[in-house]
This record gives sequence, C-alpha cells and structure tokens, in this order.
Amino acid sequence: MFAKVRSLGLFGMDAFCVVVEADLSNGLPRFDIVGLPDAAVKESKERVRSSIKNCRFDYPVSRITVNIAPADVKKEGPIYDLPIAIAILKAARQIKADLSDYAFVGELSLDGEIRACAGVLPMLLKARDEHIGAVFVPAENETEASVVKGIDALPVRTIFDVINHLSGKKPIAPCHKETELLETQDETLDFADVKGQKNAKRALEIAAAGGHNCLLIGPPGTGKSMLAKRLPSILPQMTFEEQLETTKLYSIAGELPSGVQLITKRPFRSPHHTVSAQGLTGGGHNPRPGEISLAHNGVIFMDEFPEFDRRAKESLRQPLEDGVITITRTGGTVSYPSDIMVVAAMNPCPCGYLGHPTRECICTDAAKKRYRDKVSGPILDRIDLHIEVEPVDYEKLSSKGREESSAQIRERVNRARKIQRERFSGTGITCNAKMTPKMTKEYCILTRDASDLLKMSFERLGLSARAYDKILRIARTAADIEEKENIEFAHVAEAIQYRSLDRKYWGE
Repeated sequence: MFAKVRSLGLFGMDAFCVVVEADLSNGLPRFDIVGLPDAAVKESKERVRSSIKNCRFDYPVSRITVNIAPADVKKEGPIYDLPIAIAILKAARQIKADLSDYAFVGELSLDGEIRACAGVLPMLLKARDEHIGAVFVPAENETEASVVKGIDALPVRTIFDVINHLSGKKPIAPCHKETELLETQDETLDFADVKGQKNAKRALEIAAAGGHNCLLIGPPGTGKSMLAKRLPSILPQMTFEEQLETTKLYSIAGELPSGVQLITKRPFRSPHHTVSAQGLTGGGHNPRPGEISLAHNGVIFMDEFPEFDRRAKESLRQPLEDGVITITRTGGTVSYPSDIMVVAAMNPCPCGYLGHPTRECICTDAAKKRYRDKVSGPILDRIDLHIEVEPVDYEKLSSKGREESSAQIRERVNRARKIQRERFSGTGITCNAKMTPKMTKEYCILTRDASDLLKMSFERLGLSARAYDKILRIARTAADIEEKENIEFAHVAEAIQYRSLDRKYWGE
C-alpha cells in the first residue's frame, strides 16, 4: 500500500516543495525514513508512532518506508511529523479523502498535538506560487499565516482536526485577517528625554534621513546608548514590502513573536560584544539568519565596538557594501538581505576620559593606540558619520525646558525620504546612503563655493575615494532635509565635520 502527500521545506530565504511518500509492505515491523533526513527528521519515527497510537488510530504492523523527496536536498527539523503521519494513515486506508490539493507542515507531540514551526510565512508564499489549494499549519502560526492572500491556510491544533476536516465531519475555516499596516509608535523612547547633545541629535537625524551608518565616540555616561536606542523612533515608517521581507526573516529564524502578523517596527538589534562572527552573519548546516540579517530594514547597535571580536567586526564589510550577506556551507550557499544601519559606540580610550573637561585620562599612548587599532581602517571608512558625544553640563541636565520630540524630528526625516523615493523611483535604491557612484555623480550637484571647499578638504585631509563619495551623500541628505535642490557650502562643511574624528583620534 502506497500514499504520498505534499509538504514544504526551507533553505535560506526560499521555501521548496517536498513530497512525502509512504509505503507499507509485508515483512518484519520496521520504520525507515530516507531522503537525506537530519537527526530531528529521523526522530519523527517515534513521535509519529506514539501520536498515531495515542490518538486511537491503528498503527500499521508492517514494514514502513517513508521517502522525503527530493532525495538530494537535506531535510531539517520536525516540520515533517504531520505529513509523515498523514501519509502513513493514507497508505493504511484510514484516510479516504483526496489529498492532492493539500500540503501539511507541523511538529507532532506524543499525544497528537500540533506544535508551532519556523518559516510558515515563506512556505505559504511558495505554496501559493505552486498553486496548492490549502495548507494545514499549526494553530500557533495562524496569525503569521493570515498575511498570505490567495491560498487557504487551515489552522489545526491536533491531528484530529486534520482528520475531521478531511472527512468532512468538522471543516476548518481558513484564517483570513486584515493586514495591519499602521505602526504603533513606541512613546517610551523619545528624543525629548535627551537633554543637550544638539550636535549628536542633528547627526542622527541626518543618519535616519539618508540611511547612513554612524559611530558615536565619547566618554562613559554621555548618552551614547541612550541616543542610539532612540534612533528607531525617528526612522521612516516601513513599507509593506519591507514589513513582509523582515517578517519572513524572523519567521525563518523562529523569532517571530506569538500573535504578531507582520513586523511593523523597524528592527533594533543590540548584540553583546562577545557575539561570534557566526552569530552576526548566521550559520549552521542549513544556514539561519544572524544578527545582521535580523536587523534588515532597521538598526544594529554595537556598543563597546572595539571590544567585539575582530572577525565579527570585519564580517560587516560585505553587508555594508552589498546589502546582502552570503553564507557558504557544504550543503549549499544562501544569501540573506542585510539592508542595515550600523550604529557603533565606543570610548575615546580604554579608561574613557580622553578629552574629558574635568577628568584626566590615565592611559598610556601605547594603550590608546592598541585600543583604537581594534577598529580597522576599512571598517572605519565604511561608517559614514563619526559623531563626538560630549559630556552635558549641569545647566542643561537640570533644565526644565522641553527638548524636541522624536515625532517632530521624524516629520523632517519623512520629508527627506519622500524626496529620495521620488529621486530614485524605479531604481531599487531607497535612500542616499545606497547611491551608486554613478548616481552620486548625477544627483550630488555642488554650488561653486561648496565644490571649492570639498576640493580643499580632500587635498588637506587626504581623504579616500570612498570617503569622498560618503561626504557627497551626507551633504546630499543634509540638503534634502532643507529641501534644497543643490548642495550648498553649509551642507558640505557639515558633512566634512562628520568625517574628521578619524583624523583626530586615529591620525595621531
């Protein structure tokens, strides 16, 4: 007796179709699973056997062979429990219904309960593309599954729910919910709470408006982390396409919060400085997204930047340049999107008080050099804005005056981003920081005095070609905030200011 049912699998960002075949034949009782299963799939034998018995179905006392095709692709995880159980019951003639228009995903408990699984969203998108009529998904993934239109996602809690639907005894209504596109603003983290730091706030506004990476340098207690954590509050609202792509990444990583339909807030990831390079980039035999990809369309904040492992810091190079991160393993190569803003924070020296107005630095010159050398030149060159965060005096801290709120700053950011969307319409570029060299030359038109200032600075400061392009892009963003068509002297002067700290600290 033979039966086959459809299921789905994941490799990287993409899902693929799977066929689970079950054959019952004469011979000594035995249960074999073939088709490149990993340990979790092999253990399905015990979960499926116990689930079928405890749900009062007849477990076939025969030789059972299950093939998970395609046989040349590694199958991982417990998501094949449900399709294996359904295929066995179908082969044993305990299910009479036609299963050709259904697909099944889900992990089984020993009593027949169906548990949540990762990657339901990309799997449903693939099933819709393959014109599968309906997919049985765990009830815990119902909210996530409701995002996909054009296919019926049938939420089930137990194997009984599946059987009752297939037999017609108790049909399951497909989960359909209206997609919530509105972002609820987090009012607990607001720039209005930050006293002083006018220059740092201005720099972060430019970073948000143009999608620029930034490095915050200053003594301990000056508010570097406080400023960085409030950056998402002034970033522009995500588009539906950005929400869907970010949600797919969190679904694949198994980090989508329960009951969340779409990720509507831009991610803010803050890995500890002990994180490994693999933790940042992702990995595993079937590579999963790391912190860099989980920050896609959002911010990754790296506090105590010099203390990160050198390989971890250097792993930022490719995603900052290309917007994708490619992971190669023996099982294949996957690419995850990584359109991120990097916000790094560090002290100016090991003790932290170099340049402090009231406290003396106790570090030796050699110690300061060793500390700064932990941040390589190529990484520093890829960070657009270098921002000095200075101590705030008592008068500003004790002031009762109201600081500018995140909502007010965000209005200017949104206007600047609107200008950029219109400028780059149809190119796939979303902000100034992602401009190609050709676009930089085309859209960064300087006035004569601005051009003279940039030429003089380039020659005196010994800027690299990458730094030259970044200054132009930062100046373009500053001009967009003021809704200026051309880049003026003040915009270039401000942009150069944000590229001078590397000369101050690393040029000694």
